Amino acid sequence: MKTKLLKVLLVVVGLTLFGGVCAQGITKTVTTNTIKIENAYTRATAPGQQVAGGFMKIQNPGAADQLISASSPVAGEVQLHEMAMEGNVMKMHQLKDIPVPAGGSVELKPGGLHLMFMNIKAPLTAGETVPVKLKFAKAGEVEVKMPVNAMGAMKH
Repeated sequence: MKTKLLKVLLVVVGLTLFGGVCAQGITKTVTTNTIKIENAYTRATAPGQQVAGGFMKIQNPGAADQLISASSPVAGEVQLHEMAMEGNVMKMHQLKDIPVPAGGSVELKPGGLHLMFMNIKAPLTAGETVPVKLKFAKAGEVEVKMPVNAMGAMKH
């Protein structure tokens, strides 16, 4: 219990400290008939680090949809998360889904909505890519290759 709490706290601190840090390198766009994924990325992890965030912009030109789950072979589990201020405390919560508005978009970014890779099987190394399968309620499955950016990479 204490180990899991410590891991979550380390992620919260890491995401908060590097909240202004963004993708470097290849910008990738994945488009289906109804969903467009842009600027997907994650960050390199330190040896022994068991969690990492995943970020992207999801555009939806069609009817309202929801991101209902995600998975990746690099992690034991991928959760949908939100960081938000509650009073003077930044808290992270697991979500059952992330709404994607009709004709709109939602941004998964540090300090807000994001994917949380849990129980990472091996360190994520800058320059490699992470395969991620996103599952939407209406659009179905969308496969994304997330570039792994260096820790501390500056936003363009």
